[in-house]
Amino acid sequence: MGVGGGPAGLCYAGAEDSNLSWRRGSLAVAQRLRSSARDPSGPSAVAMERYAGGYEEAADGARQQERHYQLLSALQGLVKELPSSFQQRLSHTTLSDLALVLIDGTVFEIVQGLLEIQHLTEKSLYNQRLKLQSEHRVLKQTLLNKHKEAQQACRPHNLPILRAAQQREQEAVEHRIREEQRMMDEKIVLELDQKVVDQQSTLEKAGVTGFYVTTNPQELTLQMNLLELIRKLQQRGYQPGKPFP
Repeated sequence: MGVGGGPAGLCYAGAEDSNLSWRRGSLAVAQRLRSSARDPSGPSAVAMERYAGGYEEAADGARQQERHYQLLSALQGLVKELPSSFQQRLSHTTLSDLALVLIDGTVFEIVQGLLEIQHLTEKSLYNQRLKLQSEHRVLKQTLLNKHKEAQQACRPHNLPILRAAQQREQEAVEHRIREEQRMMDEKIVLELDQKVVDQQSTLEKAGVTGFYVTTNPQELTLQMNLLELIRKLQQRGYQPGKPFP
């Protein structure tokens, strides 16, 4: 056996080592597969999650596209109710951009909030003006009563002097009333103008097409028409995530 058995023995040992290595490798692969099946974060689970995520994104994209088409069609129908001069300025691109920002409903909420603030402001200013007018009526009536009492207590020969003084006093009061009314009206105009600026700025930041801070009458009219379109859509029952009525 001596010399001849040496190599034979080495060859046999090598085959046994090779077989053992193969078995160990197989066990390792099987172990990894079992581990992957038990572990939800394994390669197979990750692949499935990615597939599901891609499917959801595609479905969301399709829904968004459908909502965009519905809103655009509704806007195009509403535009036909406007004067022809304004219809020309509301191009397909403008309406498409407007429909895009309306999809998730956020702009509807913003517009509703702005309108509520505007109504509260107008009501407050109106009440302030009514209060001022009431104060002026009381002031004029008080002055009239005062003048009558003074004339009744005045001696006849002093009446011309008294009436002249009362006339001057009445003119001064009327001037004061006119100035206070003018100042109130200016205050109302300034506050309403500021509300317009606030609305323009807020809607511009929200990405609503056509809105930016401007005092140009034509641009203001366009913005008013855009707001009217948004308001009518809301009145007709638009709700995000539901079919358009």
